[in-house]
Amino acid sequence: MDAHVTPLYKQNEENRPIPEPGPDEVLLRMHSVGICGSDVHYWQHGRIGDFVVKDPMVLGHEASGTVVKVGSGVTHLKPGDRVAIEPGVPREMDEFCRTGRYNLSPTIFFCATPPDNGNLCRYYKHSASYCYKLPDNVTFEEGALIEPLSVGIHACKRAGVTLGSKVFVSGSGPIGLVNVLVAKMMGAAAVVITDLSASRLQKAKEVGADFTIQVKNETPQEVASKVESLLGCMPEITVECTGVQACIQAGIYATRSGGTLVLVGLGPEMVTVPIVNAAVREVDIRGIFRYCNTWPVAIALLASKRVNVKPLVTHRFPLEKALEAFETTKRGEGVKVMLKCDPTDHNP
Repeated sequence: MDAHVTPLYKQNEENRPIPEPGPDEVLLRMHSVGICGSDVHYWQHGRIGDFVVKDPMVLGHEASGTVVKVGSGVTHLKPGDRVAIEPGVPREMDEFCRTGRYNLSPTIFFCATPPDNGNLCRYYKHSASYCYKLPDNVTFEEGALIEPLSVGIHACKRAGVTLGSKVFVSGSGPIGLVNVLVAKMMGAAAVVITDLSASRLQKAKEVGADFTIQVKNETPQEVASKVESLLGCMPEITVECTGVQACIQAGIYATRSGGTLVLVGLGPEMVTVPIVNAAVREVDIRGIFRYCNTWPVAIALLASKRVNVKPLVTHRFPLEKALEAFETTKRGEGVKVMLKCDPTDHNP
């Protein structure tokens, strides 16, 4: 069965009708859509955990565009408004929505998570309440990057990063990098980051990491020891962005007693970790699932120029070259690959 490769090829050849927005929706002419590791994973494997691609699916969930039509009930947006799209939209007002943690709602709609289509297309309709107007000084690409930036905001909030925190970020992919950006923004005094790739660690330096460790074949304990020696102490906070078993182990060993380890990267369902080490040292292990209530915060940070996400974009492709863009991401080249969906405007 080749359902897992269908979505991408369909994007290149399929003409879909321009959707009609419902009363509380807006129709968008898409502009910039970033490619996420999860998009590549669905394309290659057709599933992530319990989310299985059964029918052709449009990919893409890091996105921005221009409003071209508004539903009858929409008052805060008008045609011509440039917006960033929050891809997760609750379908019902359940207990999680009532407590402000709508990301945990089991029935949430989420772009490009089966069976929900994403927004890597020319025209796309979305709930108006989850489209956020971009200020004039924030570009479409910055708007699309709010999605990964939101993961960093949510993770650092869950971790409790604050003034003077010493932070260890594991993994220097796009999500590791946004965690560096946000941790520094939230007052971290020192951030150390690890990765296998020297070029990715160089990018981490550019966005504000104080120390980098290129991991080769060290044991988790050895990595933890290097983190401690560079920071001059064990970090109170570790943000694990790889999902790799050895990295989670290193995260537990590295975190100061009484500190917090946040698991952002997700790997296999079952992982062997030194849980007793964490337990007897009161290291809190927290998970995160996407984000909630982060778009207004991210827009304020971008508009005030307190956070610069522009260096994350290393490649741009027109929508017609989606396959080439996905191949580039799959090979691990650059940091963030951006697809440009508006043939009349390829500007950032």
